[in-house]
Amino acid sequence: MSEVPDAWPVMPVILLPSNGEFHSKSDQWWDNMVAALESEHHNRICEIDIDDMTNSRWERFAAAMQKPFPELTNLCVWVMGDVVPVLPDSFLGGSAPRLRELSLEGIPFPSMPKLLLSAHGLVELSLVNIPDSGYISPDAMATVLTVMTTLESLRLQFRSPQSLPDPASRPLPPPTRFVLPALTKLTFRGVYGYSEDLLARIDAPLLDYFFISFFVDFNFDVPQLHRFIGHAEELKACNHAAVSIFPDSIELSVYPKPREVGQYTRLWLQIICTESDWQLSSFPQVCSSSFPLISALEELEIKEYDYLPSSHWNDDIEDAQWLELLDPFTALKNLYLTHEIAQRVCGALQELSGEMVTEVLPTLRNLFVDGFGSLEHIEEAIRPFVAARQLSGHPVAIDHWQRKSVLEYL
Repeated sequence: MSEVPDAWPVMPVILLPSNGEFHSKSDQWWDNMVAALESEHHNRICEIDIDDMTNSRWERFAAAMQKPFPELTNLCVWVMGDVVPVLPDSFLGGSAPRLRELSLEGIPFPSMPKLLLSAHGLVELSLVNIPDSGYISPDAMATVLTVMTTLESLRLQFRSPQSLPDPASRPLPPPTRFVLPALTKLTFRGVYGYSEDLLARIDAPLLDYFFISFFVDFNFDVPQLHRFIGHAEELKACNHAAVSIFPDSIELSVYPKPREVGQYTRLWLQIICTESDWQLSSFPQVCSSSFPLISALEELEIKEYDYLPSSHWNDDIEDAQWLELLDPFTALKNLYLTHEIAQRVCGALQELSGEMVTEVLPTLRNLFVDGFGSLEHIEEAIRPFVAARQLSGHPVAIDHWQRKSVLEYL
């Protein structure tokens, strides 16, 4: 690599990964890679893609990157293994004016905002698996975003719940809000307090994909999340949702109906939690009735992961928790349930009486249960609810439903 650029003095240099060749040639590839970074021709490098960075290689790589790379447009570095030392302010010489794509995984870089303030043309920013030592405050991240008028995709994912912002730094008056005019994709993983602080400062009217993952909390309060999604016009076209229960999380995916070929989930909301009763109690806090998108949905599926063990269901789960899960979906017409979920939901519905019969799922018209077997047991459990709705002039019909795998909605 130290000889080739001399033969083509005007050609740009692109450094690509080793395509998974983890054998003797991998070391040769790595030596070539670093030789290019260290050489006098580094100013011709326009792309760097390293997807198998190891701790043993980190020191030499980091040292080679402490200078400007004036032609660099794409930088992708993924660290494999434990946390590496923090990148200093001098990374890339502190400036990257031509950078269009930056993707770092597992790399602590707390002074990242200083570098990004020079990257006015950035189109894609991906900071994934951010270690605690690489924490970036929501205020600093928001300041960076003010210069990114061309940014189309943003991924910000923290490794642990330590991404909680300092309460003393959270603004008391409403912060100044600015528009990200090109942003269409946003991914976040962390604590809800961080997302609230960040989303309070931004709007993304063209957003058409939003993945947000929260570490579990006992008191979710997310008005900024609701406001932010409410301002995204593309998300307003969604009217179908699926709630999926996994061993380690509960997830909501929202998309238009009917689904067309090539159409993807527009909103994906995940709460990371292993206890079933915590899953059911935390979900309604995030997806409350004050959430406009949720309250307008007309179809809902509730299903469990195909291989969810029966031991997952905590015996302490109360009927009221299932009713709280359903409460935000006030415009629901069609409800689809797997057989296991149907028994639990119907058991809760049969306990309703008086005005509560029509207050829970007030517009429901059809209840579909997974499978082709007899629905006699389900019909018996829900008979009081169905009879009461019939008398109130809001009948509910029960029928079969052949569900898809939970994984088909991811």
